[in-house]
Amino acid sequence: MARPIIAKAQVEVARKVGADALAHGCTGKGNDQVRFESCYAALAPDLQVIAPWREWELSSRESLLDYLAERDIPCSASATKIYSRDANAWHISHEGGELEDPWCEPTEKVWTMTASPEQAPDKPEYVSVKVENGEITAVNDKALSPFECLNVLNDIAAKHGVGRVDIVENRLVGMKSRGCYETPGGTVMMAALQAIDELVLDKTSRSWKAQLSEQFAQLLYDGRWFTPLQQSVMAAAQSLCSTASGDVVLKLYKGSVTAVQKRSPNSLYSEDFATFGADEVYNQAHAEGFIRLFSLPSRIAALQKQQKG
Repeated sequence: MARPIIAKAQVEVARKVGADALAHGCTGKGNDQVRFESCYAALAPDLQVIAPWREWELSSRESLLDYLAERDIPCSASATKIYSRDANAWHISHEGGELEDPWCEPTEKVWTMTASPEQAPDKPEYVSVKVENGEITAVNDKALSPFECLNVLNDIAAKHGVGRVDIVENRLVGMKSRGCYETPGGTVMMAALQAIDELVLDKTSRSWKAQLSEQFAQLLYDGRWFTPLQQSVMAAAQSLCSTASGDVVLKLYKGSVTAVQKRSPNSLYSEDFATFGADEVYNQAHAEGFIRLFSLPSRIAALQKQQKG
């Protein structure tokens, strides 16, 4: 998500100072080179791109560390902690080092943002979140911007070990890579938004939003932010968020986050209809005809098989 923002700012600065080129420090094996340069192409196709990792004699992170050491340039990475880390408000990612072997369990020196679930507090913590039109606007009854909510939730969720992910993904350039990610506040936000969606979206709308989510994730991963497709998907998502308002209480405990209370003024849930007790709004006998029509294709197919022998 950070790449379109960085690329856009680069182009703005390049235009301001009259630069004739843009540069990035991505390796020749990763996704980010595609993301940066796709954004450059959409915003400043006339500017040259300089990519030292592809053009200089930098074939590995070890050679890069040597390059920096020779010039007394400080760097947080070392030969013993040779991870590739990338942090922003949303999360921090970790690649390289011991993680290049999928059989190797990440040690605690990999994680830098969240507590180990095993070492997290033994008592769960409850946090309340307000959602307005698909945005988080308050935490524990304190009104904040979505960005400020994220920062607050990062602090709360990190100490409970929430948001750790260890995955093998498919890079754009064709190879698989293994990465560990820490997204504590974002994980709580997603759980809250999904809880509200469960209340306010009907079945087909939720299915459609899931398809949009997959499409959006893919275009974002591929660096296609400045495209008509992104604008189209975002417009559809905004439409679905128009009723996504309400309150959610989430339980944080030992690496997990669970929405335990949820309500919305736009909720489609009706206890009068859903109750297993006596009610006056639903005639259960009507289900018989519905089931017969719903299963009619299967019934017809079975009858045909019987007729054929």
